[in-house]
Amino acid sequence: MLKVVVAGFGFMGMTHTGNILRNPSVRLSAIVDKHSGSIHEKLSSQTGNFSTGTIRAEDLSQVNIYDNLADSLLKEKPDACIIAVHTDLHYELAKLALEAGIHVFLEKPFSLDVNEGSQLIALAHERSKILMIGHVVRFMPAYRTLKKWIDSGEFGNLEFLSLSRFSGIPSWGQWKEKQEAFGSSGGALFDLLIHDIDFAQWACGIPDIVNAQCLPGKLSNYDYITALWKYSNPNLNIKIEGGNSFHPDYPFQASFTARFENASILYSSKDPDNITLATESGINLIPAGDANDGFSGELEYFFNCINKGEQPLKCTPESALETIQICYRHIEDSQT
Repeated sequence: MLKVVVAGFGFMGMTHTGNILRNPSVRLSAIVDKHSGSIHEKLSSQTGNFSTGTIRAEDLSQVNIYDNLADSLLKEKPDACIIAVHTDLHYELAKLALEAGIHVFLEKPFSLDVNEGSQLIALAHERSKILMIGHVVRFMPAYRTLKKWIDSGEFGNLEFLSLSRFSGIPSWGQWKEKQEAFGSSGGALFDLLIHDIDFAQWACGIPDIVNAQCLPGKLSNYDYITALWKYSNPNLNIKIEGGNSFHPDYPFQASFTARFENASILYSSKDPDNITLATESGINLIPAGDANDGFSGELEYFFNCINKGEQPLKCTPESALETIQICYRHIEDSQT
């Protein structure tokens, strides 16, 4: 049974903690949070754009609590570390865990510094450890179905794909502090739209041209983004749009629209149970699955890679770093 430490107990840290507790093949040995004394208070606080389950105080009765990662790694000697802290701490904590010989699951975005990301990849290879970045959309059932249709050509070639993701400005946890540290989180581009940018490059490849416009918000200069991707194939275009420059209570929504040669597809978090499939002969509703399965699925895949001694081919750190580089292309294009 793998021993796991979770670093960070905000929305994503709690999400991963809940999925680890429900996984009989792993054991949560510790939680690390700089506000370690308020771990149990956080269980009743509202975090995140949507619910991913609940954790009871008694569920953590056998879990050790630390206020720094170094102590937890030294005393717990875990097999794996889940790092779910703010972006500006990703490099420091991932490096610490890899140097200690621990497999690392690092929440997106990988790193705002491409060079730091490259260093972490090299360190993981040097220590023969798995480094996986949490691009959860790759594991969400509706998006996996879309990827299957793109790969199989079941409805002909993909001609147009539109991906969108909107939310209000995050106001829970430490996000208020990130408004004061303007730009440190990467803003909506690196923290929200990166989901769709990553899926698009995973499903369709790196674009030849990125035409983008970015608008500032309270977290960064790119808290709203609209972009059109073009490829050497003139029949394929991708649109990316979204941001978190809206008021805090603005409802979260994510969607995709795809036109294939022989079908048009619609999925939206407003109707999370269905994918709408329109053809010349009518409309069919395809079960979309539970989006929350993506969170448990990505960890299950990570743990399986550890047990099998295999690199995470479905979500390599090299691919995650390419996603960061594509994000920067949106900024560069909007400034020209």
